[in-house]
Amino acid sequence: MIRVMLIDDEEDALDLLEILLEHIGDIKVVGRYMNPLQAIEALGNSTVDAVFLDNQMPGMKGTEAARKIRSMLPRMPIVFTTAYAEYAVEAFEIQSTDYLLKPFTIDRLQHTVTRIQQSLSESVIQARQSTSIIPTVYCLGGFHIGLPGDENKVLTWKTKKEKELCAFLIHYAGKSVNTASIIEALWPGYDLNKAKTYLYTCLSYLRKSLAEHQIPIHIRKADQGFVAVLDGLTVDLNEFEQLLSSIWAEAEMDEKAYDKMNQMYTGEYLEACDFSWANARQLEIKATYVRALRKCCGYFQSQGNRTLAVDSMQKLLSLAPDSELDGRELIRLHLEMGNRNEAYRACMHLEQAVRFQLGAGLEEETLRLFQQTKDMMEQAR
Repeated sequence: MIRVMLIDDEEDALDLLEILLEHIGDIKVVGRYMNPLQAIEALGNSTVDAVFLDNQMPGMKGTEAARKIRSMLPRMPIVFTTAYAEYAVEAFEIQSTDYLLKPFTIDRLQHTVTRIQQSLSESVIQARQSTSIIPTVYCLGGFHIGLPGDENKVLTWKTKKEKELCAFLIHYAGKSVNTASIIEALWPGYDLNKAKTYLYTCLSYLRKSLAEHQIPIHIRKADQGFVAVLDGLTVDLNEFEQLLSSIWAEAEMDEKAYDKMNQMYTGEYLEACDFSWANARQLEIKATYVRALRKCCGYFQSQGNRTLAVDSMQKLLSLAPDSELDGRELIRLHLEMGNRNEAYRACMHLEQAVRFQLGAGLEEETLRLFQQTKDMMEQAR
């Protein structure tokens, strides 16, 4: 089934074209517009396979509308339906699929539909080739989107706000976010009219970037705002959180799961992006990872695997260096393993973190453990 949009400033012309297309069959008209500007806006929120477009329309010529459509959706089949032959060269330059001169016969229209089907088949083949590697959205350690077919390359953003808007919508992926909330998060304190202009400009940039690189993220209108629909993309954060959930649910620890968890945590959520709206989620994810590492440490200790217990505690303290409770646990582990020098280094790191980051003194229990470590160091001499 081919889904088509019809654009013509004459109601009768729209009716006739729709009747002819229905007669051909296997075609569904999903939109009829007499205003090309409204049609172009609707394209960003609709699933359309091809556009039939008149050229002589008030407000915007068909060729101008076609160029805008082509900039948004580079592979979209565009068919001109016009009574004027003189625009054929310009239509060819725009790489239109066909140019129908009114009045046209149903046989001529059938030929056009066949060309659209061929064009769509070629696009599917190209898309399959270019998406042999499913794109991944990376939210840990920053924010970027891998390109289909080559995960070593990432999407380049036209502006910082385009990047932030994409991150914000993916932050709420699958949920509609109203326009006021988006503006408040991305353009706080801005004049409302200017902020709306910035928002719609960024949306245009974003949709164009995603379409050009065949990234299956669809930004659609929903309720009083917008929603990001992710079609088959992998999001590293989702996989990471699922892994953490399985670790919490299992009584026994899988060392492979432990290794994978640490490999996946490449940094904080949206690290160094300076998105204030992400701060709470960033702290939440970091705290969940810290708790998982603490559980891993306890499990490995119970199994007599002090090496992995130390490893998990070291990773934890790299995230929360001023945690005296965890710092003491690492020191004890080193002492139990006879690693006095490592225990002493852990003491020094903990002292620096607490005194310089918190500006506080050490707890009595920590001071006693420090003294115990120093005494053992002296005895060893």
